[in-house]
Amino acid sequence: MKLTIVGSGYVGLVAGTCFADSGNDVICVDVDAAKIKTLNSGQLPIYEPGLEELVRKNVREKRLSFSTDLASAVSQSEVVVIAVGTPEGESGDADLQHLLAAAEEIGRAMKGYTVLVDKSTVPVGTADRVRETVSRVTTHPFDVVSNPEFLKEGAAIDDFLKPDRVVIGATSERAQKIMAELYAPFVRTENPILFMDTRSAELTKYASNAMLATRISFMNDIAMLCERVGADVDAVRKGMGADSRIGYPFLFPGVGYGGSCFPKDVKALVAAARDSGIEFDLLRAVERTNEHQKRLLLQKAMKHYGDLAGKHFAIWGLAFKPRTDDMREAPSLVMLEGLMGKGATLAAHDPVATQVAQRHFGLRVRYTQTPYEALEKADGLFVLTEWNEFRRPDFDRMKKLMKQPVVFDGRNIFDPVRMRERGFIYFGIGRP
Repeated sequence: MKLTIVGSGYVGLVAGTCFADSGNDVICVDVDAAKIKTLNSGQLPIYEPGLEELVRKNVREKRLSFSTDLASAVSQSEVVVIAVGTPEGESGDADLQHLLAAAEEIGRAMKGYTVLVDKSTVPVGTADRVRETVSRVTTHPFDVVSNPEFLKEGAAIDDFLKPDRVVIGATSERAQKIMAELYAPFVRTENPILFMDTRSAELTKYASNAMLATRISFMNDIAMLCERVGADVDAVRKGMGADSRIGYPFLFPGVGYGGSCFPKDVKALVAAARDSGIEFDLLRAVERTNEHQKRLLLQKAMKHYGDLAGKHFAIWGLAFKPRTDDMREAPSLVMLEGLMGKGATLAAHDPVATQVAQRHFGLRVRYTQTPYEALEKADGLFVLTEWNEFRRPDFDRMKKLMKQPVVFDGRNIFDPVRMRERGFIYFGIGRP
């Protein structure tokens, strides 16, 4: 099958590469000429485990290519996947200007029947707007399909190649057959392709992410209650997760969720509800808890030290989660700005996010090659991302390097009892 992917960012690049790896001929298109030049030189603009090797393999085997010429790519393709950004607007709703502009350009370039696939995260009714936009500029037959992505950064390749389910909103039998054929290689283990109407598919993406964000904020509120009453949130989490109706995923307390999906999608769902005359109070509370959580360790530090002016701190972890360099809405953005705003100096280490962090903080933060280097003469350590390499450090070496053996564990990766036995002053989330 011949495909065009419009938008070569995170979603577009992963989707295009995985479709190519299953034997399709894929052209990834982007208006950013510098990004396309980077991709054609063999370099990737994002970090995602396993993606670079898969891109190089499929480019080498001539199934995957990159271009700025949308019209030429669309004219060769029977399926065109729209994966452009839908950033948050001023009122929290999704900004569709780039998506609709891409749809119009696709419509003008079509040479025959085409399936247009909305892969971008979009509000309910977007497929209808795309259909109206394309209808104004072409007489060729086409169908619009909603096919939301459910990719976890750091595990996106596995998520795409081995999906829990594939959601496809399509009203045409012809489009359904094409999409079923396209996804057949990824569902050989009988995970379902769920066909539905486009509006239900669009809402499924927002509802799924909002539910996961709700679980995170719920556990963070439970963690705060644990601290007040002297309970241990880790024990509570184990007791809850053992209930088969609840399970363990997304029940880990911490310094809040971030990334490209949860914050934006929760806001977009709240905005969509408001536009329909509904005040989604539950999700507004989820947002409030998350914003409070990002400042929690700063509050703990101020209570412990009093004045932070002149203090020097180590930061372990800058990305919003492990196995990615993504810092969009990351708790570290709020935390580091808060510490520097109180007069502290910082040395930070992240295995892959340093270059991204430099765009946010510039030279105000010192970036180190190793986590131990960041600890030198530090008055305390803040753990903000649960990278595996942080979980079993040399604690004796840590104590020798630090000016004060104080640890603020924003991801509960260390055992509080063992930390105190080793001579550390330890602050976790929801632990006595």
